[in-house]
Amino acid sequence: MFTSSLTRYAQPVPRYTSYPTAPHFHGGIDGMCYARWLGETDPHKPVSLYLHVPFCDQLCWFCGCHTKQVRRYDPVADYLDALGAEIALAARILPGRRNVSAVHFGGGSPTVIEPDDIDSLRAKLDDAFDLDPDCEISVEIDPRNVDHDKLEAWHRFGITRASLGVQDFDPDVQRAINRRQSFEQTQAVVGALRKAGIGSINLDILYGLPLQTTETLRRTIDLAVSMRPNRIALFGYAHVPWVKKHQSLIDQDTLPGPAERFDMASDGAAQLAEAGYIALGIDHFADQDDNLAAAASDGRMRRNFQGYTTDDAETLIGFGASSIGRLPQGYVQNSVSAADYIRKVRAGELPTMRGFALSLSDRIIGRLIESLMCDFSFSISDLKRAFGAEVDSLLVEAAGIAALEGAIVSFDGDTFFVKPEGQPFVRTIASRFDRYLTRNKARHSAAV
Repeated sequence: MFTSSLTRYAQPVPRYTSYPTAPHFHGGIDGMCYARWLGETDPHKPVSLYLHVPFCDQLCWFCGCHTKQVRRYDPVADYLDALGAEIALAARILPGRRNVSAVHFGGGSPTVIEPDDIDSLRAKLDDAFDLDPDCEISVEIDPRNVDHDKLEAWHRFGITRASLGVQDFDPDVQRAINRRQSFEQTQAVVGALRKAGIGSINLDILYGLPLQTTETLRRTIDLAVSMRPNRIALFGYAHVPWVKKHQSLIDQDTLPGPAERFDMASDGAAQLAEAGYIALGIDHFADQDDNLAAAASDGRMRRNFQGYTTDDAETLIGFGASSIGRLPQGYVQNSVSAADYIRKVRAGELPTMRGFALSLSDRIIGRLIESLMCDFSFSISDLKRAFGAEVDSLLVEAAGIAALEGAIVSFDGDTFFVKPEGQPFVRTIASRFDRYLTRNKARHSAAV
């Protein structure tokens, strides 16, 4: 039964950080369309911001991000000039001066930025927006390329949450993914962040890496827990060498199989529960005092391109190469190439290369899938209150899916619920409602 369940439910499907997912974005959404959408947003509602830094000091072979290795700072400096110009351009288009409720820096590695440029970037944001006093400002940090001066600069910037990549502390696994990072190095950065007053710490761990075993993962989690981070994300490694060519440097024969991956995820979740962390969604764990745990308990946890979040702004503005924004009208994505991005911004253009305009049906299914990914359930009556009578068509569909997947889901005519034994496979259940999944040849990572 276990083997057949893995075969049935652990097939490659999207991660559902959006709906429709990014492979369905198209070039019909350009900078002019994006400018119109920005201009139509409600000037009285706050926005959230995502800033992408597509550079690293060293390229890790497991990485699935849009980034590249740089050995000189000049390309970073040129890029940051363009980033500041894009911020100013978008702010001029928005109706009114907007409040900002959340800011997230991702990459690549935002910690390649030098202290003076960190200060300059904060000044440019302050010129364009009003950051709320309680704005959550989170930054992804590579412990290998951050020092005292950079941490002080990020403290001046106002960050409230730091997310550190760990992946795995086992030396053999680290060599296999080209990322050497000791526990002591990571522990020192965590201590420095706390000393600087940045008390909210996230650690990211991967399972399914080459040469990794349940035992090596257990040791990594033990070491991570010893630092008592506020959150731990236990992600499944997505091996997609057809998208990220550098992943072909990983010996595929050393990757754990589906059953081993499932054991890693299950054992890791149990270990974190024993350590006092609350499971949130499919791969996040938080201590009971963390605001994400509170949001999950109250049904306020959301899911976007950064994963699980408390950010409930209806408009997320993405800045930088490859960044994705979400507006009430749909999704937009900037040019992936940093050079193309810089060229367009210097010409005074929004660097949008593609996107997706949402229909009412897209919004309904998007809310449904987000509810499944966050709460493992959705309610027909809740959807109907939000979207109206068109939701009625889901009654038959939900009943049909529940009849086919009755071993792991239930449906009582209103609430569709993924049973505990089915929750590791919720991405697969969500895919049953996906209207676009079979419309192109996009390939995805394994569901577990």
